[in-house]
Amino acid sequence: MDAPSSGPETIADFYARVEAALGPDRRLPVAVEEMPGWDIFPFEIDSLRIKPLAPLADSEPDRRGENEDECWCADPFEPKSDDRLVWWNENWKLSTDLFGSGLPIMLWLSPMTHCDLPTMPPEVAAGIGPLMTTISAAIEDLPSVGRVQLAKYGDGGAHLHLLFMGRPSRMLQLRGSPMLDWEENLPRVPADVVQRNCRPIVEALISTFGGQTGPAAG
Repeated sequence: MDAPSSGPETIADFYARVEAALGPDRRLPVAVEEMPGWDIFPFEIDSLRIKPLAPLADSEPDRRGENEDECWCADPFEPKSDDRLVWWNENWKLSTDLFGSGLPIMLWLSPMTHCDLPTMPPEVAAGIGPLMTTISAAIEDLPSVGRVQLAKYGDGGAHLHLLFMGRPSRMLQLRGSPMLDWEENLPRVPADVVQRNCRPIVEALISTFGGQTGPAAG
């Protein structure tokens, strides 16, 4: 049943509006006046095509860790053997991938408690704001970073992982959300450089919140 006009829109109504905008081949027109027309959009648009719109799925798929017993947090926490661990305390951990990013720094913050953002207990939620501020400020203090970008997706994993991404300074084509499209094509940052970039963030966190340095920060 559709929601009343004064309430939130249903997915059926949303999808119907999208379908109404489709061309005869079920493709949306490229919105050249939007992001594809920006100077920061990473693709030439002469041959860019939108994929045909798929039908609505019957349901949302399960994510990794939907069942707490099958989530990574169900395993014993062993910081010394976690080569992605940058910093941790009793409530939170900050991680990176030493070999997997083309950005100066890419980190993800996760609570030790099994939850996503909408299910986060109030006592856990009370700590996330100060952490986000400290991490963001430390990232923007890195000489190779012009701005920090944050993202929360959660379509693959049910346990919250909030992404912090350092946009390379003065590389203005990488501004905004297209940065992730560029990132996949940038050369990988060497592991030792990632470690060096992580250390000031760890120092800022320990100074404010305590905790300990993880193996990924050297």
